Amino acid sequence: MIRIIRGGVMKILLASDHAGFPAKQRLIEDIGRLGHQVGDFGTYSEESVDYVDFGYKAALAVSRGEYHRGILICGSGIGMSITANKVKGIRAALACSVEAARLSREHNDANILCMGSRLNQYDDLLEITKVWLETGFAGGRHSRRVEKIKELEAMIFK
Repeated sequence: MIRIIRGGVMKILLASDHAGFPAKQRLIEDIGRLGHQVGDFGTYSEESVDYVDFGYKAALAVSRGEYHRGILICGSGIGMSITANKVKGIRAALACSVEAARLSREHNDANILCMGSRLNQYDDLLEITKVWLETGFAGGRHSRRVEKIKELEAMIFK
């Protein structure tokens, strides 16, 4: 299991399909400038690919503790979120706004952020990402709810 290093610096992975590729490339640079370590799980061009292949590989890496968190981008973010949530230990949240990103961390302890490159301008994607990376889990009553999700996973992933 990895640990957060140097005052909140995290290992963040990014993955996309062809629709999310341009935004992913820019986010890799911008997240690196924020001081985080960044991993690129593909795709590596705008050639048509299946989001499932990249979202699943990325979600596995987060679930294994190889990265603190992940960011997945496709056209709508929906396909990536559906795919990532098939992996045990993943709480992938689709966020189209800063408020949704903040709440996904505070209330749900989301470990993967999914976004749609066709639903937001790049500046919005960057702001959503920054807030999501900076927001902690509130705990309290929300811990009970996240534990219930983990109990459901334990029944499903026997």
